[in-house]
Amino acid sequence: MAGMTECCSVCGSPFEQQFRYQMEESQGGVAFYCSQDCLKKSQRSAGDGFVSCDACAQKFQVELVSSVFYVDGQRRYACSMTCRAQLRAEAGSVKRSGSGAPPASDVSVPESGRPPTAAVLPRVIAVFNHKGGTGKTTTAVNLAAGMAKVGKRVLLVDTDSQGNVGFSLNLKVERSLYHVVVMGLAVPDAAIPVRDGLDVIASNESLAAAELYLAGRQNRDRVLARRLEAAKSAYDFVVLDCSPSLSLMNQNALVFADSVLVPVACDYLSLVGVRQVLRTVKNVNQLLYHPVQIWGVLPTFYDPRARICREALSTLRDHFGDRCLPPIRATMKVKEAPSVGKTIFEYAPSSHASDDYLSVVGRMIGREKPTHGDFDAALSA
Repeated sequence: MAGMTECCSVCGSPFEQQFRYQMEESQGGVAFYCSQDCLKKSQRSAGDGFVSCDACAQKFQVELVSSVFYVDGQRRYACSMTCRAQLRAEAGSVKRSGSGAPPASDVSVPESGRPPTAAVLPRVIAVFNHKGGTGKTTTAVNLAAGMAKVGKRVLLVDTDSQGNVGFSLNLKVERSLYHVVVMGLAVPDAAIPVRDGLDVIASNESLAAAELYLAGRQNRDRVLARRLEAAKSAYDFVVLDCSPSLSLMNQNALVFADSVLVPVACDYLSLVGVRQVLRTVKNVNQLLYHPVQIWGVLPTFYDPRARICREALSTLRDHFGDRCLPPIRATMKVKEAPSVGKTIFEYAPSSHASDDYLSVVGRMIGREKPTHGDFDAALSA
């Protein structure tokens, strides 16, 4: 996996960041080190070169990267692996006794794959499926744009390093989700206003390097939630476009979300992928103590003339009931719209897909299906 190119804070040499120790957060910002030698030089320049072990209070000089680690964002020092294990155990004990997280047996999870009825509308929704090619980005972009057009304030976040949200809207990305997650950049400084009421935090290949950062963090599944939590009050909805995998970034997205929308292409292999999504949601509930639920399953690329499409839709309706949303009918307009940086509502407002996505927008905002006239009314209000 390619790293990020940075300049060493000690010697000034450019280097490709590949290891967690090469980046260190502090109250004054972020420092980068091209080698362990530069890391040691920085530590020595900060004092006499000796620190106190947080377990046994013994003074020692940091020689190993394993001697420095973080607990809840605070740096800890351990003079030995025994002291390191002791500090880790104490931190885990405090977290379990004071977090207020319910035990796994008390978390409401779907039984037999059937999600419980939603009591409230989603505010942070992850568009997620393990399988690629199901229309996740198309769905995320058009739902976010549709809600913005009827007067909602929407933040669309691309958590996929392929950066397809940016390509779909023809965005020039200078500050991405990488800068928010790794550098702690504030959301207003990273968000790109793309339409009235719609802001986007885009991504590109640099996001792959964020996995290295997340892997070395305490509570690594909740970093994204901490970075974006303060921005939630500025928006009515946050839509997360997820990659087709169970990466650390996707775990972060699911822990931040309150609901999951699963686009499912109307074919056999995509139906198999739904089982994986249900298992993942159950694990997030039980293992990560976060009560996310399936808000809806959205059949995509639906062609009523094809038997496999009709059978797939019937299977989804039998299994999910009213959680199975009306299908998005197949049309070439959906595939053509990103090539000119437009949503389906702008590129082909009279198409079947435009009407179908409007239906989903209506459910998401808790009202009857909006019409294209509602768009004009909302914009002129």
